[in-house]
Amino acid sequence: MRPKGFRMKITAKNFALGLGVLALGFLSAANAAVLDEHRLAAAHFGADAPWYEGNIPFFESADPKLDQVYYYRWQIFRAHQRDLGNLGYISTEFLEDVGWQLEPYASLNDATGFHIYEGRWLRDRRYAADYIDFMTSVGNDHHFAEYIGDAVYARALVDGDTGFAASKLAALKKSYTAWDDHYDPAKKLYWIMPLLDATEYTIASIDASGGKDGFWGGDAFRPSINSFMFANAVAIARLSALSGDTAVATEYAAKAEDIRAHMLADLWNPSFSHFIDRYKVSNQFVKYWEPIRGRELVGYVPWAFGVVPSDAKYDAAWAYLLSPDGLGGPHGLRTVGPSYEYYMKQYRYDAATSLRECQWNGPVWPFQTTAVLTAMQNFLQDERQKAVTRTDYLRLLRQYADLHFQNGKLDLEEDYDPATGKPIVGLPRSHHYFHSGFDDLVITGLAGIRPHEDDVLEVNPLLPSDPKDPQYLKYFALEDVPYHGHLVGVVFDADGKKYGLGAGLSVFVDGKIVAHEPGLKRVLLPLPRLAPQPVARPINLARNLKLTGYPHANASINADAPSLYRAIDGRVWFFPEMPHGWTTEGGAGAQWYAVDFGKPTATQSAELAFFADSAKYAAPENIRLQILSGGKWRDIANAKPVANGITKLQWSSAQAEQVRVSFTVPKGKVVRLVQMKVF
Repeated sequence: MRPKGFRMKITAKNFALGLGVLALGFLSAANAAVLDEHRLAAAHFGADAPWYEGNIPFFESADPKLDQVYYYRWQIFRAHQRDLGNLGYISTEFLEDVGWQLEPYASLNDATGFHIYEGRWLRDRRYAADYIDFMTSVGNDHHFAEYIGDAVYARALVDGDTGFAASKLAALKKSYTAWDDHYDPAKKLYWIMPLLDATEYTIASIDASGGKDGFWGGDAFRPSINSFMFANAVAIARLSALSGDTAVATEYAAKAEDIRAHMLADLWNPSFSHFIDRYKVSNQFVKYWEPIRGRELVGYVPWAFGVVPSDAKYDAAWAYLLSPDGLGGPHGLRTVGPSYEYYMKQYRYDAATSLRECQWNGPVWPFQTTAVLTAMQNFLQDERQKAVTRTDYLRLLRQYADLHFQNGKLDLEEDYDPATGKPIVGLPRSHHYFHSGFDDLVITGLAGIRPHEDDVLEVNPLLPSDPKDPQYLKYFALEDVPYHGHLVGVVFDADGKKYGLGAGLSVFVDGKIVAHEPGLKRVLLPLPRLAPQPVARPINLARNLKLTGYPHANASINADAPSLYRAIDGRVWFFPEMPHGWTTEGGAGAQWYAVDFGKPTATQSAELAFFADSAKYAAPENIRLQILSGGKWRDIANAKPVANGITKLQWSSAQAEQVRVSFTVPKGKVVRLVQMKVF
């Protein structure tokens, strides 16, 4: 998702000013790091801190709750990285398997854009690169509407690796044309069933059933899928232009403009002053091309992708978002306003638990909240408009942050009651759900780093400047943000006392201050990009996604396949709400867990993840790693394992038919091996 006018024009005056500031900064500034990243990593991630330190951008602000959620969201990202071995890493949506995922990978494509937008800010570029490789080969089954092409381009705007992004053009064009079966050539717009837009029980689907249901049906020309296809076309056009293919660039730019023109002409509803659905379906309840009868939160998605021009005509839509009687619920943004006849009516329940299931007829969804906050960020770049303010943005960001807490504990679930802020669905699958973004909002919105295709660094923090404003944030610091091969930082300190860099806004690159402003304002600087570093891709040999074949798992106890293979399925997390892995439950004393490769295999290292809590589970005091070679077991490495982190072992390269970890279970405890990897 990116703003309209995704290539900002830099005037000669501003560019020259930026060069001067940049030169002055590098001549005079000392190292400008202000955060103790080692301390922050240890405080937020404990024994798992090494994964985050030197990898994520670090953040601190005058709002401790924002800080907590920021770091928790990186935990969510980390937990959802599934290692598929030779297919690399992917991001999952649910921690455990669900019935509608793409087998055997456990992937879903509806939130892929959010996943890539978050992961593009990691210094380790492998996670986003692997995921893009996967989604442009086997992963994008078009199960749900998607904007993967846009996300590929957006990632290139951050790391500057346009060559990698352009290498996916053939796949992106193929994916684009795969949606032709959802294109109406007469209306020149795309349509989709709301369920396959990942938004079941919308106005369109409920009303198409006569108010009786809404899970299936309700095919409609929606603002969402058309915005996605617009953005995918723009991405293909820009990447083609960067590759020198002007014919394809022109073709897809024209496709994008055609979608835009028809969205503005036909999906913008002057009566509602809102982008709304029109029906594709025609039955006894609804008719083809009729508009739906109300406003939905999805109507702001066009701003998230730069569809909407700067025109006061469209500004009126934002009043309904902020209205308590509209979409502005007391604890979150409603997906449908309370005036709708079937607002918050519960239709669907989980068969196993009788708990409420997912609906989009009013509940707050982090999925659409992320999109709307991105839309608001983009809209706020338009200095002409007066419909929303930075105060509105920060208030809604904080409101969104609040949803991450349940009884003071961080645990993001699927959807929420706008009246109470409590989870609605709350099923066993729902904990630590990765169906949205947050850290990208902090980086590009609150801190204001706006990625560019060209060699420009833009910083425009979306904070209110009046100390009397209830949303005023006295200070924040964001450090080690990877951008075009550099590490960028942004610090705001209202009075200069917190960080000692002087009152106002400071921007630094690679540890050196390059700009300082006494207040909050947009900063534009030339920043020549550095060549991207190669992505290291060690391959995990001990992973099995199918519970059969090799590598084969075995153990001294609990040797049933479901238990065994959960420790070599490529998933690592330490959330107590979602137990995962193999355990020694029912056993004591000496135990072991082994992976059989089925043939001699070159090995040289291993990673082990053990879970521990304050009651039942504990890591072993010591472990021995053994290999089977030539029919004989021999010790090859040993270590004192860490709990809730990664224990790494290395040895000189050796052929192994099997690798085994042996240990003694601490007295009165159970050992849970979350994951074993061998390289």
